[in-house]
Amino acid sequence: LALPFSRYDSLTGVPSHQRALAFEKGSVLFNLGALHTQIGARQDRATLPGLNQAINAFQQAAGAFNYLKENFSNAPSLDMSAASLTMLVRLMVAQVQECVFEKMTLLCSQNDFLARLQLAQEAAKVEDVYSLVHQTMTQPHVKDYVPFSWITMVHVKSEHFKALSHYFAAIALCDCPAASESELPEQEKAFLQFHVTMPEGPSLRVLLQDPEERRKLGKAHLKKAIMKHEEAMRIHGLCKILRKMDILQEVLSFAHKRSLSKYSEIDHEEDFFETGDAPDIHPKTHQKPEIKPPNFSQVKVTDLFHRLGPLSVFSAKNKWYPARRVHLRRGENGFGFTLRGDSPVLIAGVIPGGCAAEAGLKEGDYIISVNSKDCRWSKHAEVVQLLKSTGDEGVDIGVITLQGSEGAKAVDKKAVGMSSGSGLLKSNKENSRKSLMNSKSSTLLVWSKKSKRSKKSTYSGVPFTAVGDNEAMY
Repeated sequence: LALPFSRYDSLTGVPSHQRALAFEKGSVLFNLGALHTQIGARQDRATLPGLNQAINAFQQAAGAFNYLKENFSNAPSLDMSAASLTMLVRLMVAQVQECVFEKMTLLCSQNDFLARLQLAQEAAKVEDVYSLVHQTMTQPHVKDYVPFSWITMVHVKSEHFKALSHYFAAIALCDCPAASESELPEQEKAFLQFHVTMPEGPSLRVLLQDPEERRKLGKAHLKKAIMKHEEAMRIHGLCKILRKMDILQEVLSFAHKRSLSKYSEIDHEEDFFETGDAPDIHPKTHQKPEIKPPNFSQVKVTDLFHRLGPLSVFSAKNKWYPARRVHLRRGENGFGFTLRGDSPVLIAGVIPGGCAAEAGLKEGDYIISVNSKDCRWSKHAEVVQLLKSTGDEGVDIGVITLQGSEGAKAVDKKAVGMSSGSGLLKSNKENSRKSLMNSKSSTLLVWSKKSKRSKKSTYSGVPFTAVGDNEAMY
């Protein structure tokens, strides 16, 4: 029917319309991804179980958006454009990385030098992914779609985590004890991969074992941390919406004061050296985010429209008369009609003057129920068995008729798909017709207490000869 599916973009509210079921599927999948972002944001990230659940939720959201990006093209919605979906996938990955950092802070030992270095590198990795998100958000096609508060928030986080990386580097150098001879090889190996460029000054061995040299480098890292904290607070103040978020303001202010306090603690009045510029920290993570695509086979579902019956017959393209219920009592010669096919079973012919004709059944009627049992998907033999099991009180048959002057011919062409010569059905998965009668001659089945009549006496009173090879008369 080419139904129009509508959608309102999640961030702009702009409506989109498309006459394609794929567009509706994409919209549902987008909403599932958005729902997972809400689940992740509502976890208690002060606990390990909450962090693990948040990581899983953000990874599933990234998988949903990434699946849309790879499989849905030319969608009219800005939500599902390639540029927007790329931005959303990267944003989800960045939030996973942030949760991994928070997880490390819970597990990290306070006075362990290597653990502090790892924490600094994790923070640098968070800064790295948020910088990528910020670059993506400021692209021409995405900038007009994403709210300014989002762009500002991502920029603030980028600067904030860069400051944290330098802060934890300073903590590792200043608060952790100098390396012993046994610890020196392992610390040298870790420190060689810590900075993007090696810091100026003494050799690595002297740096790790001399507390004064460690303090000097730590002071340089703290100086850079304070500068980045102040930059994060400046960017935060540019956005009116973010200024109203007291919690974010408290986080930024707390981190800034903590770095200032540490700097004051290690700053000596007799320091006559000029504090150098600390090198950037090499980003590294110990739990790489995973983009989890949706598993469509995990949950078994039934087609939403399955109860309507086979689509090839009960399509909205066909116009139907209202369903009606007919009560039949078996006569001396049975019910007086022929049946054909299955899923659903078709009344192919009605004997004039018989029980079926008197009850109002017509050629071309589809049997959709027998004694209130739905028969739209029933096979021929199943419907026959239901009819045979009726007693003297009769049977209630629900039928539905296709509108149109073609009558049974139109039904035969569109739904039943009988071949013109043999009367056998063409192959169709939903409406495969099994032959109930193997013999080529037509037979009359009489369901009564009386014995079966011979073919001559049975058919002598039948005024039509349209009983096909695949039909049976009841």
